[in-house]
Amino acid sequence: MIKVMIVDDSAVVRSLLREQLEAEPDIDVIGVAPDPLFAFQKLRTLRPDVLVVDVEMPRMDGLTFLRQLMQDDPIPTIVFSSLAEQGSAVALDAMDAGAVAILCKPGGGVGQFIQEQRVQLVQTVRQAAASRMRKIVGRSTQAATKSVPPLASVALSRTTDAIVAIGTSTGGTRALEYLLKRMPKDCTGLVIVQHMPANFTRQFAQRLDATCAIEVHEAQDGDRVMPGRALIAPGGLHLSVRRNGAQYQVLVQDGPPVSRHKPSVDVLFRSVAKAAGRNALGVIMTGMGDDGARGLKTMRDAGALTLAQDEESCVVFGMPKEAIRHGAVERVCSLDEIPERIAHFGQNV
Repeated sequence: MIKVMIVDDSAVVRSLLREQLEAEPDIDVIGVAPDPLFAFQKLRTLRPDVLVVDVEMPRMDGLTFLRQLMQDDPIPTIVFSSLAEQGSAVALDAMDAGAVAILCKPGGGVGQFIQEQRVQLVQTVRQAAASRMRKIVGRSTQAATKSVPPLASVALSRTTDAIVAIGTSTGGTRALEYLLKRMPKDCTGLVIVQHMPANFTRQFAQRLDATCAIEVHEAQDGDRVMPGRALIAPGGLHLSVRRNGAQYQVLVQDGPPVSRHKPSVDVLFRSVAKAAGRNALGVIMTGMGDDGARGLKTMRDAGALTLAQDEESCVVFGMPKEAIRHGAVERVCSLDEIPERIAHFGQNV
């Protein structure tokens, strides 16, 4: 019997893969795990012949998991991911890290795909089980000045998860209400800085949550950014975004004002540029001053799409005007246009 473990954060994918593989008389799925850290725990007591691993997962991405596995205790591993098109950077990185095969997961219709590609899946598992694995140690010391980067620095550099960051101030409460009421339930996850005093943002978020199709919450440290949810920075605290595996989480932290504000739009935009790069959309809306202009430029330089609300629909055109002056804005839009652009963002990422 070929013993298989499946590591994928989607319960649907784990179930479908198990069903198709266990239909074969010579294959037994001896374990599943929703992320690599759970997989490492299971590997203390289980010894599969083959691993089937996704790339985009919480807590640790699949490439980091693969590198660590191949250094410590190699197991033939098949990467099954929507990022791993043959010849893509992720596919090449996976092969370099020690994957024995790459199967590309479609963005939608995974169940039908697995059934249609069942023969290929089964053959790949059998071929993987016959592989002879060796430890893959870091590429070492050809030159004394070069060193192998730690695993944390070679983690997954791309994800299909998209994120929308919005910054606004004077006039922004009404503009945000207009915008968020027009968001569909499955819209890209949003993170928002609205200049507002402490103790006001929670009530503001609750009011929006009661009238919008999407969830609207005052952000709490560690909240996950996810489709159909808007997280608003608490008054008096900075909001930033970080990657957790292939997902995004928010950090809510105290600190000195930035660009004379706390929360600061610049703090949010810069963090999104670092965490999401071209998978982000940045929107700067009505407000006084220049907070967000430099941060939006950082987002644009990182490959993000950037929008500014136009002068005609702004209560105060200061923040969008400064962003335009800094070369941070790719497109100027009316308030009526912005919801549609956000709603469709992510489909082309």
